[in-house]
Amino acid sequence: MRKRPPLNPPEGGLLSHSLPLGQSPVGSGAIGERKRRRAKVGRGQQSKNNLRRFIRQQKKQYSAAELAAKSEIICNRVLASAWWQEAGILLLYYPLADEVDVRPLIREAYRNGKQVLLPVCVGDDLELRLYEGETSLAEGAFGIMEPTGQLFAPEKYNAVQLAIVPGMAFDRTGNRLGRGKGYYDRLLPKLTNARRLGICFPFQLLDEVTAEAHDISVHEVVQPLSA
Repeated sequence: MRKRPPLNPPEGGLLSHSLPLGQSPVGSGAIGERKRRRAKVGRGQQSKNNLRRFIRQQKKQYSAAELAAKSEIICNRVLASAWWQEAGILLLYYPLADEVDVRPLIREAYRNGKQVLLPVCVGDDLELRLYEGETSLAEGAFGIMEPTGQLFAPEKYNAVQLAIVPGMAFDRTGNRLGRGKGYYDRLLPKLTNARRLGICFPFQLLDEVTAEAHDISVHEVVQPLSA
């Protein structure tokens, strides 16, 4: 059984960091420094891809029913949190088959009059639209159900109070591993007043996740207490 991760890190956010990748004498001067940076980025990307493969293999060890049960526990923990209860405008996501199923959270928030935002893939970025019920959803990029409701204007992004963020993996300091497209890394910095809540299955919580300067961490991670 995994120990419960720290869910209340200090206010002000979490700093991203990189795994110790080792150094080698690639060269000297400005040219050598550029080569070292490229080598480090290459090793970091390889490490991330290895982690993604590892997580995919872990998911295959659980049945759909087992993952659904874990999703229910996670949703109940979110519902009990003060951040959820106090948020009037929040970002959620419509889950893929292998992600934590947060559809109960979407329905509960909508039922209680909260403004629920879901992301829509537009080119290389995500735009946010209001969830207006299940009938307002249509299949979009990557087979993800996306809202067709009203566009939430970017100038209002600072009004979002809570962002519930999926990921391939998280670590105990809040570093996040996505699917490699960088959508959330570009979106989350625009939500300047949102508490970022990572959400994952227990086997997706690792001791350390490679993080680079552009990777955006979360403030807290919610997952079931046992694998």
